[in-house]
Amino acid sequence: MSVNLATQLREGTKKSHTMAENVGFIKCFLKGTVEKTSYRKLAGNLYFVYTAMEEEMERHRNHPVLSKLYFPELNRKQSLEQDLYYYYGENWKEEVQPSEAGKAYIARIREVSNSQPELLISHLYTRYMGDLSGGQILKGIAQNAMNLPEGKGTQFYEFNDIPDEKAFKVNYRQQMDSVDIDQEMATRIVNEANDAFGMNMKMFNELEGNLIKAIGQMLFNTLTRRRNQGSTEELATAAE
Repeated sequence: MSVNLATQLREGTKKSHTMAENVGFIKCFLKGTVEKTSYRKLAGNLYFVYTAMEEEMERHRNHPVLSKLYFPELNRKQSLEQDLYYYYGENWKEEVQPSEAGKAYIARIREVSNSQPELLISHLYTRYMGDLSGGQILKGIAQNAMNLPEGKGTQFYEFNDIPDEKAFKVNYRQQMDSVDIDQEMATRIVNEANDAFGMNMKMFNELEGNLIKAIGQMLFNTLTRRRNQGSTEELATAAE
């Protein structure tokens, strides 16, 4: 009997989705204000987050539940390596370290993988579905805002092994609905997804200082004054 996990995740994280969109860094991003120092720090954090997520999924590729959501074509680690090379140069590995919020996020991914692997679904959903939903829009914003050359610094948004992103998302949600879990576990997965949104928001909040320093407090206040209603797609969230 299906618990309709994909629907429960979508409905159960709507509030978190809206909250994430109203973090100052994201509001500025969506309005076309992206500062390179802040953005490359975010890319660095995401590199470590996706490395953890993808290593743990590889470890559980034969897990009775997680195997249904094992899609290496989603992997972002290599794409982020290309972006970090562009932003930091060939010695980028010596330059990039996770922030405090990034470390906590990574630690949680490792913890659930060891204690209750099914909860990795929460982290896969929160990140990958959001990446697929808003990736091309965000790529264009980043390119324009930071005046990037075509194909440079935005590989994170390129899913070269997924020719039809919409069809892939439909299939992914069907796979999610087919996993053999009970309602108690589904509820835990939704709760963990809300926590994952919170971890992303903490990473974004850390970046606001750099952004304000670059654009000024007055402009930052202007860009973040109005509250979004949760209709856009952004970096942290899994949207339809």
